[in-house]
Amino acid sequence: MSSAINYAACALLWLGLVPKTRDLFRHRNEPYLLALCAALALGSVSWLLGAPLTIGAVNGLSGVPNLAAPLTYAAITAYSAALLVLIAYWQESPNVRRIARRWIASYTAILAVVGLLFALGSSPVERRRDFDTYYAGTPFVREMIVLYLVAHLTAVTFTALRSLGWARKVRGEVSRWTLTGLLTLGAGTLITAGYSVSKLVAVGARWSGRDWDWLGTALAPSCAGLGTLLTVAGVLVPLMGQRWQSNDRLLYRRMRPLERELERMLRRRKLRLSRPVWGASSASLLTWRATSIHNGLSYLSPFYDPAIFQHVLRAAQDTDPPEKALAAAWAAVIAAAAHEEGCPTTPAPAVIRLQAPSPRTPEELVLIAEALKGERHAR
Repeated sequence: MSSAINYAACALLWLGLVPKTRDLFRHRNEPYLLALCAALALGSVSWLLGAPLTIGAVNGLSGVPNLAAPLTYAAITAYSAALLVLIAYWQESPNVRRIARRWIASYTAILAVVGLLFALGSSPVERRRDFDTYYAGTPFVREMIVLYLVAHLTAVTFTALRSLGWARKVRGEVSRWTLTGLLTLGAGTLITAGYSVSKLVAVGARWSGRDWDWLGTALAPSCAGLGTLLTVAGVLVPLMGQRWQSNDRLLYRRMRPLERELERMLRRRKLRLSRPVWGASSASLLTWRATSIHNGLSYLSPFYDPAIFQHVLRAAQDTDPPEKALAAAWAAVIAAAAHEEGCPTTPAPAVIRLQAPSPRTPEELVLIAEALKGERHAR
């Protein structure tokens, strides 16, 4: 396989990663999002390191023949682990954190063994395209090759089965975009399993004295390339579908400044609901965000200051339409209440209810969020 194809696959994975990096910066504490980004990033690194030009550069710069091989294997193994962790968090089982820790610990140990076996073995002749079959009979190096291939095969097969099984289980409960994404992801990882199977068969053929190297140098990269294409498509399809469902998605995004105002309090008081699973519909995401906001507003209601509300409302009514003036008043009183609630020295508030209906609809929450955003820009 030419380096150009490797670099194209690397770029394709980054294409899938870029849309999620922005979400990752905003939601650093969401493990499934971190696992998704890690899987895409590590997959791209494995393609980058596996390019013949990169292999030559790594070996030449390090002065160690075939050093690129264990580095590439390490990236593939780490990518496999990230897929397993991603599926664990998608499933949201009660013991998901323990399952994820076990996968991470297991594959970390595999990475350490891969490095150790390479150090114990001897591979003095640089092989950029057929390292696996050329050194299939070399002690320690042989074991290293089999170990990473079995680890990769286990991960992608498990990922494929869980994705396809989950798609069958949630059919009718998620959007068509999510269902299509799961099916495509499952098919992609299943095809990717052909990479490991082809190389294992080629290595086994070498052990029996046969030359089936073309399985490792031609068929295996083809399986990996097609599998990568479908895997990235499986990630991108739900994301693009959510963007096409414009109204709910737009409301969801425009509510963000209000949620950000309440974020510390929501986290501190454990009022935020669990985020919907990856690929959830725009309607589900909108409901999740609106419900978290309502939980926060209900908790803050004893801290509302009617004087602030009336003062801002009267001032805004001189220049803004009634609905925007009301939103500005709510924005001011919510911001003040969030600040007061977060002060450790704040005494227990006297409950004085505002003489105004609490905001309920997504459109009302969006107006308040935009008022808060305008206040931040004005500061």
